[in-house]
Amino acid sequence: MIQATEQRRLGARRHAFLCWTWNFLFLIGVLAVAYVAFVLLHARNFQEVANTTLDGQMNAQGLRKAAPSRFVAKQRSLLGRIAIPRLGILVAIVEGTTSSALEVGVGHIEGTALPGEPGNIGIAGHRDTFFRGLKDIQLGDEIRLEAEGGTSHYRVDTVQIVAPSDTSVLAPSSASAITLVTCYPFHFIGAAPQRFVVHAHLE
Repeated sequence: MIQATEQRRLGARRHAFLCWTWNFLFLIGVLAVAYVAFVLLHARNFQEVANTTLDGQMNAQGLRKAAPSRFVAKQRSLLGRIAIPRLGILVAIVEGTTSSALEVGVGHIEGTALPGEPGNIGIAGHRDTFFRGLKDIQLGDEIRLEAEGGTSHYRVDTVQIVAPSDTSVLAPSSASAITLVTCYPFHFIGAAPQRFVVHAHLE
C-alpha cells in the first residue's frame, strides 16, 4: 500500500513537472514568434517611411544636395535606396552595419565611399531578409542607387565568395563602383562561414 501511494506521488510529481515544462516551452515559443513579428513589422514600417522620404527628396524640384560626408553621417541615418529590378529588391540604405541598422535596411559599410561619392561604395545586408534575393543575381544585372543627388546605374560584373577576413573586395577604387556583401551560404543555419560579394561598375 505504502509503495503504491509513493508511486502515485511520484507519478503526480512527474505529471506536474511535464505540464510545467510544456507550458514554459510554449510560452518561450510564443515570445519568440512575437519578437520575430515585432522585428519584421518594425523593419516594414521603417522601409515605408524611408521610401516616402526618399520619394519626396527625389521628386522635389531643384533638390540636388551632395551626399553627406562620412564624418557627419550618423548611425542609421537614411542615405538612399538600392534597387535591383530583376530580383524585385528595393530597400533603403542606412548608415552603419550594426545589428539595429541591419534590422531595418541594408547598411553602408563605414570607410567606403558614400552614395553619391566617387569610389567603391560598400553595402551590407542580411541574407535572410533584404538581401535574400542576391542568391539569384546574375552578371549583367542592373543595380540602381537612388539618393538625394539623383539616380546612379550600375551593372554587375563579378560575383564571388570570400572569407569574412577578406576585405580586399571593399578596397578604395578610382572608378565608381558598388559592392554588395551578405553572408553565405544563404540557407546555412548559424553563423555563416563565408561572404557572398557582388561587384558592379557605374555605367
